[in-house]
Amino acid sequence: MDWVYAFAGLVILLLAGDALVRGAVNLSLRLGIPALIVSLTVVAFGTSAPELLISVRAVMDHVPGLALGNVVGSNIANVLLVLGIAALLTGFSTSQCRSRKAYLFMIFSTLLFIAVCYLGPITWIHGMILLAALGLVLSDTFLGARADRRIRKSEEAACAISPDLEVADNDMPWWQVLVFLGLGLVGLPLGADLLVDGATHIARDFGVSETVIGLTLVAVGTSLPELATTVMAARQNHADVALGNVIGSNMFNLLAIIGIASFFGDIPVRDGLLGFDLWVMLGASLLIAPIVFLHWNITRLWGLALSAAYGLYIFAVLT
Repeated sequence: MDWVYAFAGLVILLLAGDALVRGAVNLSLRLGIPALIVSLTVVAFGTSAPELLISVRAVMDHVPGLALGNVVGSNIANVLLVLGIAALLTGFSTSQCRSRKAYLFMIFSTLLFIAVCYLGPITWIHGMILLAALGLVLSDTFLGARADRRIRKSEEAACAISPDLEVADNDMPWWQVLVFLGLGLVGLPLGADLLVDGATHIARDFGVSETVIGLTLVAVGTSLPELATTVMAARQNHADVALGNVIGSNMFNLLAIIGIASFFGDIPVRDGLLGFDLWVMLGASLLIAPIVFLHWNITRLWGLALSAAYGLYIFAVLT
């Protein structure tokens, strides 16, 4: 039954996350918030809401290793597995990408997160530092978005960078917007409860730590929304969107999720994370530097290499 609970929780999380994104996007657009800002804030939060709920619930249930493992594992999966599968299904060109500044922010966030882990256990004070860094990133993103929109003079051009905005429906009635929001807000905590309970019991039954379950089962499960978005972007040859989805998700995971979760309790850091997983996360992030700076195309060969690297990582974690 633990596997059933974990699977049911994952399904509920995915459906509730999709409902929350649909409701939040349409509500924001109805209120007149620019589409670009919606894609960078509301949608980003909505797709990362499952990870946030799981991490907060794990800390409150005194299994903080699951929260930390979920974040680190999700970031590794986003780079190696998500980009790898997307490239395997359809290679895409990065010659028109403009992801350098966002990528540098991601590397900065990763280094800051590693430093905080070495100062661990992670307390609310460390959480404030992470959230302050997120505030700086969002402020720069907001100012850059305003400048970009002034240059383009076109709302359609701003919307085009985010396939998530396909959930926008100008004809959606208000009651339906509120239903989507309600389903998302109710489903996310329910799904998080089921998934955390199931994953924790599975870990104990197999004699592995909650951190390992977070690095593998939970991390892959909560990376499915990013996988779907990236594959869709790759098939439409929107490399900016594919890379931006991974980069933005990773920054939000490191700065916002652990930052918020730390207010619900201290988060100790296992030696295994300090000596291995954190550096795999940094290495995976640095691995895509040639794609960002040299505009190397993400070919199927790249996809094979990234996917194989993720397979080796999972093997190392489980053994």
